[in-house]
Amino acid sequence: MRPYDIIKKKREGKKLTEKELDFLIEGYTKGEIPDYQLSAWAMAVFFQGLDEEETASLTEIMAQSGDTIDLSKIKGIKVDKHSTGGVGDTTTLVLAPLVAACKAPVAKMSGRGLGHTGGTIDKLESIPDFDVSLTQKEFIDSVNEQHIAVAGQTGDLAPADKKLYALRDVTATVDSIPLIASSIMSKKIASGADAITLDVKVGSGAFMKEYEGAKELAQTMVKIGNNVGRNTVAVISDMDQPLGFAVGNALEVKEAIKTLQGDGPTDLTELCLTLGSQMLVLGEVAKDEKEARAQLEEAIDDGSALEKFKEMISNQGGSVGAIEDLDLLPQAKNKLEVKASTDGYIQRIKAEEVGISAMMLGAGRETKESTIDLAVGVKLAKKVGDEVAKGEKIATLYFNDDQQLKEAKEKLLSAYQISSEKPEVAPLVYEVIK
Repeated sequence: MRPYDIIKKKREGKKLTEKELDFLIEGYTKGEIPDYQLSAWAMAVFFQGLDEEETASLTEIMAQSGDTIDLSKIKGIKVDKHSTGGVGDTTTLVLAPLVAACKAPVAKMSGRGLGHTGGTIDKLESIPDFDVSLTQKEFIDSVNEQHIAVAGQTGDLAPADKKLYALRDVTATVDSIPLIASSIMSKKIASGADAITLDVKVGSGAFMKEYEGAKELAQTMVKIGNNVGRNTVAVISDMDQPLGFAVGNALEVKEAIKTLQGDGPTDLTELCLTLGSQMLVLGEVAKDEKEARAQLEEAIDDGSALEKFKEMISNQGGSVGAIEDLDLLPQAKNKLEVKASTDGYIQRIKAEEVGISAMMLGAGRETKESTIDLAVGVKLAKKVGDEVAKGEKIATLYFNDDQQLKEAKEKLLSAYQISSEKPEVAPLVYEVIK
């Protein structure tokens, strides 16, 4: 078998066998097949695509290329949730304790962020003394005893994907639906979940800017999951403006706590109820979405969701006092109000620009080596559809270092579009794909 023949076969639009894909991916991961040949193959896939069976095979091969996590000692159906990423995407911080409070096991392994803000692990490290490094036994025991653990990824999950993604990133082959789908799903499968709920974002702050592309990606991932024996559901949700009001690590933790208290932003709360409902049904804790939603709403109303969050924080060494007194979370030394330049209605908020503004203040990482300032970020005061008067506050910048403050303010102002006509607000949830 030669890489040349496999590349030529895909270039001509023919179907690759599992053996051919395995030979190619394993050889590349081991360094036996050079970058230039995998680049040619990736470009052939970009133009010719992969069918369902090829995509499922590729996903399984990448999932098995490194460590896989065995969660079989955890009782019940383990349901994982994955978001394709956005701005102000605080859902895991709310969802994990909320779903766990309904007695579904949440064994969540999350990563750090590269981009606008930190990942879930960075956000949780805003809580003093919280430990994201658990041994496998501690992790499993926590889920069996408290129904919840959220820890940093351990081991070398899907190294083939890591290597292939880095290559795609520099060869203009990132935005290929089968390659995106197999990249995401290979890590989810290696993480040991029995079932998977996907939050596929669409809009200016998402990887997929257009609805049709997001739908195709969602359908592809659902098919992959089902083809490899993982019950999978995808929710297509809006990211044309930031989710919630807070963008920044400690700011998002505060917003998550308020949401668990029943006092969070409407959009963040609604999305968590939608995703959580799918998770409870997949986990066979509820018979249908209506019953699941009622359980989740009750967990917020009776305080058990917030108590579960405190239980998780305490169990992983964190300060519960910081949950009860939000002033104990990291605080920025300075803040600057950003005001509207004209009267009208908020027509649009470019989510990506808001994210970049927060990153300029230090809330995210421009490179892997960047250090995150957990206290800083952006808090919106107005969302799409809101009326605003000239000089009225539309957002606040929280900062410790003013080196890029001027640029961050300008970037945030450029994100807001104000006009005289009240806009139609895009739906928060477009579709659920099963």
